[in-house]
Amino acid sequence: MKLGFIVNPIAGMGGRVALKGTDSLLTEAVLRGAKPVAPRRATEFLRKLENFSMETMSELWTCPGIMGEIETRKAGIRAKILPMRIEKETSAEDTREAVRLLVEKDVDLIVFCGGDGTARDIFDAMQIARPVPVMGVPSGVKMYSAIFAVNPTDAVEVIAAFAQKRAEIMDLEIMDADEQAIRSDIFAVKLYGFLKGPFLPGHIQGSKQVTPETTDEKDNQNAIARFIIEQTTLDATLILGPGTTVERVAELLGVKKTLLGVDIYTRGGVILDVDERRIMKEVEDWQKTWIVVSPIGHQGILLGRGNQQISPRIIRCVGKDHVIIAATRNKLQSIEGNVLRVDTGEAETDAVLRGYVRVATDYREWRLIRVE
Repeated sequence: MKLGFIVNPIAGMGGRVALKGTDSLLTEAVLRGAKPVAPRRATEFLRKLENFSMETMSELWTCPGIMGEIETRKAGIRAKILPMRIEKETSAEDTREAVRLLVEKDVDLIVFCGGDGTARDIFDAMQIARPVPVMGVPSGVKMYSAIFAVNPTDAVEVIAAFAQKRAEIMDLEIMDADEQAIRSDIFAVKLYGFLKGPFLPGHIQGSKQVTPETTDEKDNQNAIARFIIEQTTLDATLILGPGTTVERVAELLGVKKTLLGVDIYTRGGVILDVDERRIMKEVEDWQKTWIVVSPIGHQGILLGRGNQQISPRIIRCVGKDHVIIAATRNKLQSIEGNVLRVDTGEAETDAVLRGYVRVATDYREWRLIRVE
C-alpha cells in the first residue's frame, strides 16, 4: 500500500482561544496565545501507525517541512518527500498542490491532518484529479464533515481495515462552514460535496446532524434544563458548552448564552464566549463548578469538537463527576452505535472520561451511556 500524508500546520489553533476556527485568523490566534495542534496530532498518529505495522505500507509520501516531513522524522518513519516548495506560512494552494502530486505518485489512500477547511481544499483538488480515497485525522476546531476518523488511534484502525480490504469505500460528506457567520453565533453550514473514503463503523465519525426544531424537541430540552439546574448548588458556576440543549439551561437561569460558544454562568450573570485562559481566570471554586455539555448529533462526540475551550486542563480541575451531559431522546437515538466519544487531544484525559456516564434525557430521567 502506498500512503500519502498531508499536514495543515495551522489547523485547530483557533479552538482553545475561542475563535471557532483558524481560517484567515492565524495572527489573531497567535496573539491570543494559541499553540499548534496539528503537528502534535500528526506525530501521535504516525507513531501509532509505525507501531501498527510498516510492513503493510510499501511507501509513504508526504510534503516537505512543516506539512509532514518534520512529523515523519519525529515518529521515526522513513518517508519520500514530494517535489514541492512551501513557504514559512502555508496556504490552501499548498494542500491542493500536494493532492495533485500524491495522485501522480499513484497512492492508494490520502490521509490528512486538519479540519473542515483542509477537507474542502482536498475536495477542490480532487475535481481535476483521479479520485483517490481520503481520510482525515481530526485536528481542526469543528470538523462537521464525515471524512474524519474519531481520533488518531481510530485512524490507524481504519488504515489497517483498508489495507486488509475490510473497510467499505463510501461517499462521505464534506461540509462547508461559514466561519465568519459562526463567529457571529449563526450556524451556517451546508453540504460542499462528497469525497470517497474508507468507512469502518465506530471509527469514522460521520457528519453532524442538526437538531430538529420541533415542539416535542424543545419541550424535551426544557425538561432536561430544569433537571440540570436542580442538580447543582445555588451558588454554582457553570461552564456551558455550545448547542441548543445547553442554551435552554441558560434561558431558565435567566441569562442569554451564545449558541456556538462556551460561556460561564456565575454569580447570577454570564460571561460570554470565553477561551481556556478566561475560564481559568474566572472560576473561583472548582468544587462548586460544573461543565454542562451536549454531544454532537449523530457523531456523539462530547468534547473535542467545537468546544476545545473546555480543555483537558479545565476538565481535570472540574473532575469527571462534575461533567453534566444533556441529550434529548431524539439526539441519543441518532447517535451511531449508541455510544458517546471524547477526543480532547490528551490521551490521559480521554481515558478518565471513558466508561459509563449518566446522561440527562428528560426531567428526573437519566440514562447510562458508554463513553469510548
